[in-house]
Amino acid sequence: MSIILKNPVTGPAAWTGQDIQNDTSWIEQLQASDIQALDEALATLKSKGRAFPNFEREDFPIGTALLKRLAALSDELENGRGFSLWRGLPVHRYSEDELKAVYYGIGLHLGLPVCQNPRGDLLGEVAAVGDPKDVRTRVYQTNLYLPYHSDPSDVVGLLCVRKAKQGGISSLVSVARIYNEILEKHPEYLGIYYRMFYFEHLCEPQPSLSPIFSYHLGKLSCRYLRQYLELGCDIKGVPLSKVEMEALDCFDRIMHSPEIRVDMLMEPGDLQFANNYAVLHSRTEFEDHDDVAQRRRMLRLWLKMPNARELAPEFPGRNGFPPPNTL
Repeated sequence: MSIILKNPVTGPAAWTGQDIQNDTSWIEQLQASDIQALDEALATLKSKGRAFPNFEREDFPIGTALLKRLAALSDELENGRGFSLWRGLPVHRYSEDELKAVYYGIGLHLGLPVCQNPRGDLLGEVAAVGDPKDVRTRVYQTNLYLPYHSDPSDVVGLLCVRKAKQGGISSLVSVARIYNEILEKHPEYLGIYYRMFYFEHLCEPQPSLSPIFSYHLGKLSCRYLRQYLELGCDIKGVPLSKVEMEALDCFDRIMHSPEIRVDMLMEPGDLQFANNYAVLHSRTEFEDHDDVAQRRRMLRLWLKMPNARELAPEFPGRNGFPPPNTL
């Protein structure tokens, strides 16, 4: 069982937006040698007659130098700040199939890509393709504000293929910083976040039980999207109490504090990676281009990581949907 952490979280994971804005070491630039390594890996893949998603890590050899950089990224995601932004992938000179193969190949050298829907898709299309008025439409399929949340995987990756005409700013916030603010200013709510709540949309047919916070083996983890928590409790007929609603309101106020978040407008070719237990992510609403071919488009990866933290039994890991052939 996890215990209630009653001391502030220290270390690089407890960053604030003000810290990050004055330190650009979280931004990595892909070098010409890195692009060459990816292009050579793509050529090797084609020579084997393979294409996305039907290939393995060994089919996409990227060389020692880039492997070392990805190993450092993996460590930063689990033991450092919990996120990183990589820039410079030449998305516009790849065909659609080539781009997916390159991005997926990078993912294979970080971890194991997992399914993002019951169909078994391993790359998610994040674009305004759904009707915002349809209750079945997920928010990431619209141009509406996307609240802070964690995805059901160890790590989430986003590749910007095209940006919006206006808006669509990506925002990240440190779970440890939220925790520290709650501990300092509203410790009376702390135990509530360790209670078991029903969450909808955790890649299972019915809402699943999970706490918001879990502290296990020296690491703090979080699972949050308020709408899905409220929906899960509603579906299961377990209404939230007044004090639980107050605690969620407190969480949201701190989470939205401008001074603790970091905002970034992702440009085409940017890759953002975030640890879903250590960082919550969001996106502002946006205005898209009239031309469909120019509209905002992101490709999303959900990764199961080989160096992921061990989680408490009551805070089970979520790594996507079961592959279709196992349902």
